[in-house]
Amino acid sequence: MNIQPVILSGGAGTRLWPLSREQYPKQLLAFQGEHTLLQQTVRRLDGLSTLVGQVAEPIVVCNEQHRFMVAEQLRAIGHPPAAILLEPVGRNTAPALTVAALASLKQGDDPVLLVMPADHVIADAPAYHAAVKTAADLAQQGALVTFGIVPTAPETGFGYIRKGAPVADEVTQSSALSPQSYLLDAFVEKPDAPTAAAYVASDEYLWNSGMFVMRASVWIEQLTRLQPAMLAACREALEKADADLDFCRLNADAFKACPSDSIDYAVMEKLGGVAEAGNPQPAVAVVALDAGWSDLGAWSAIWEVGEACANGNVSKGDVLSHDCRNSLLYSEHRLVAGIGLDDVLVVETADAVMVAHRDRAQDVKKIVEQLKASGRSECLVHRQVFRPWGSYEGVDAGPRFQVKRIVVKPGAALSLQMHHHRAEHWIVVTGTARVTCGDKEFLLSENQSTYIPIGEKHRLENPGAVPLEIIEVQSGGYLGEDDIVRFEDRYGRKGSDLDKK
Repeated sequence: MNIQPVILSGGAGTRLWPLSREQYPKQLLAFQGEHTLLQQTVRRLDGLSTLVGQVAEPIVVCNEQHRFMVAEQLRAIGHPPAAILLEPVGRNTAPALTVAALASLKQGDDPVLLVMPADHVIADAPAYHAAVKTAADLAQQGALVTFGIVPTAPETGFGYIRKGAPVADEVTQSSALSPQSYLLDAFVEKPDAPTAAAYVASDEYLWNSGMFVMRASVWIEQLTRLQPAMLAACREALEKADADLDFCRLNADAFKACPSDSIDYAVMEKLGGVAEAGNPQPAVAVVALDAGWSDLGAWSAIWEVGEACANGNVSKGDVLSHDCRNSLLYSEHRLVAGIGLDDVLVVETADAVMVAHRDRAQDVKKIVEQLKASGRSECLVHRQVFRPWGSYEGVDAGPRFQVKRIVVKPGAALSLQMHHHRAEHWIVVTGTARVTCGDKEFLLSENQSTYIPIGEKHRLENPGAVPLEIIEVQSGGYLGEDDIVRFEDRYGRKGSDLDKK
């Protein structure tokens, strides 16, 4: 069996603000240990081949703004992707899966697609692998399969799946499959608390995980019947895609014309339960998964999966507490001290502090909406902004000046560029800098500096083997990141690209 993992990495994670931002969302962050959620998702595949056969490197579908971070994170764990497909706009999960399915079929095979969001946590990898084996066996025989999470509480923040009869021999042509696979009877919307309690008590419902398994050709066949406009738009977006370094940049006009819909709504809900008269359809199944799953959909979920002290508190970073219970204290930069807190979430970053009752964790997105309405940058980026060459961080700013800390990775270089409205003064803190300024090229070592006049072509490079750190002082009448004319860039960025530095 040939398994093609498909990782959907297009989410924004607004409920995990202020740590998760639009240009640095939760799947690219590490909440537990050293690996990010994206890296954990890929590493979860390690060892799966012993059960199912060949497991390819993943196809990743992501926002084009995240492409360099996604590529770098996969390189760092030794899992170069089979492809990174760049979405010019978000169109939900069904189009993302469709372009991945079409891309896999172009390779001349018809693999079983293992579709995984990039931002889930699964604690028990062996149990997950066993569930994938059951689902893949079903999918190999033509079924569309989803995973239903065995509920641990009457959760109102998840959709539910109603189980049908256990998978029968005439559907699977096998009697050896796990009894934890069922025909899928129906998808159910997020319930209120009494309804959720009734669901859990009945033992007839599972949480909807958003993970799927099916053959690529079976997915395309169902889109042909159920969502022809979506399929046509995705096919055109892929056929007209541009190669951009190691990325596949989907055609913007075609993809923007694609209907936006989830995998559930676009196909799965139309196939579950009783078949439509005259419309033959494949089996739709759900595999029960009991493996310590969480979608980390809010800060309350971070508290739930965290390692709590005797008083139920979960802490990370420089934290002190006194007489606190069942609270999350999360510090990125400064000392956070909590006194007499019960069921409270406190999250500190360099430029924002969020405090909420644990029962109101879902409402964090309301603050993000206010930030967007006000045009504030805190919903988009952190003070530290990552670029393919490294990162920069705002240190101070005022009228006509701005100070940044810039870190350039070994062997990396900023674009050859020019500014119309600002001059720059660079001071090397650590490492060695190769500087291009006008017609001159020269090296700077620690404690040396140089000046870049307004309108002068310039470039900063790191020719060394250790990170280059500089302090940049900007001065001028306008200091926005869009004041740039880019002449050359080894990362393929154009002047209109959102990666401005």
